[in-house]
Amino acid sequence: MAVRVLIVDDALFMRRMLADILKKEGFEICGEAENGKESVNKYQELKPDLVTMDIVMPKMEEIDGVAAVKEIVKLDPRARIIMVSAMGQHSLVVEAIQAGAKDFVTKPFQPSRVIEAVKRVLSS
Repeated sequence: MAVRVLIVDDALFMRRMLADILKKEGFEICGEAENGKESVNKYQELKPDLVTMDIVMPKMEEIDGVAAVKEIVKLDPRARIIMVSAMGQHSLVVEAIQAGAKDFVTKPFQPSRVIEAVKRVLSS
């Protein structure tokens, strides 16, 4: 059975890019979300095996990427979340890892780094 992935990013082109990278490796994209609040709802609804979570998204009811990680981990302490960050967001990445994210990739990312992070998180 394919690993089911929820992709969270406010930019459609980033969601598409991640989806293309993951699909080529045989992963199933079970859903997408464009903000933190939607990601929490989709996580509850879809119960994915893995989430890629953009760190900086427009706050919607005070739920950005880091807050969404905290909410998802409250719902499922075993949630596997990989943060997607731009350069210069180191402090937010640290905060997200402390909140329960398992790894991170930096934009612009190399497909090999994305797959490496996904495989590492899934095997842990």
